[in-house]
Amino acid sequence: MSKEDQLRQVLECGIVAVVRSPDSQQLVEAVRALADGGVTVAEITMTVPGALDVVRAVRAALGDRVLLGAGTILDPETARAAILAGAEYIVSPTVNFEVIKLCQRYDKLVMPGAFTPTEILAAWEAGADIVKVFPADAVGPAFFKAVKGPLPQIRLMPTGGVDLTTAPAFLKAGACCLGVGGQLVEPAAIAARNFARIRELAQQYVSIVKETRASMKK
Repeated sequence: MSKEDQLRQVLECGIVAVVRSPDSQQLVEAVRALADGGVTVAEITMTVPGALDVVRAVRAALGDRVLLGAGTILDPETARAAILAGAEYIVSPTVNFEVIKLCQRYDKLVMPGAFTPTEILAAWEAGADIVKVFPADAVGPAFFKAVKGPLPQIRLMPTGGVDLTTAPAFLKAGACCLGVGGQLVEPAAIAARNFARIRELAQQYVSIVKETRASMKK
């Protein structure tokens, strides 16, 4: 799949699941449950114990069912290791120009985290495919609407503070997709091996994206 096709998958799905857990043993099944529920884009954060092994295991188990990325990438060395392990896109909490450059070198999607309009524009000009606004709960949907005014060309993804209640407002304010962590991949559900719960939540988020986008076309 080309980089353009991968970006299209992210945008069409509308949800980037942030998979973070202190227990790495359950995460293959957690990502499988996400895919079963219709969320086909997921990132394994580097804060997960043995994160690169988890990336390899998910890639081996699910193949093309999921567009698999790596998150909480702080430097280009980790980005390259994640790509070699099978990550198809890279997400970071901050703007690191060397990480963006490395992803461009290997033709991989990159979603750096930014907070201010200056950081957002700098990340976009450096080659970001999507700019992750983090922590989005500190600014809310109104911030997205305000930023999209002078910067309509930049694809923005809120992460932090996105849940079933706030998701429609972020989309209506101009978010191209939503980064969702513990409100989707619930730590309690992973601990209890309640993968049906994760699948049901995935279905709910997918429905919200579809319904909200449909209402915005009316």
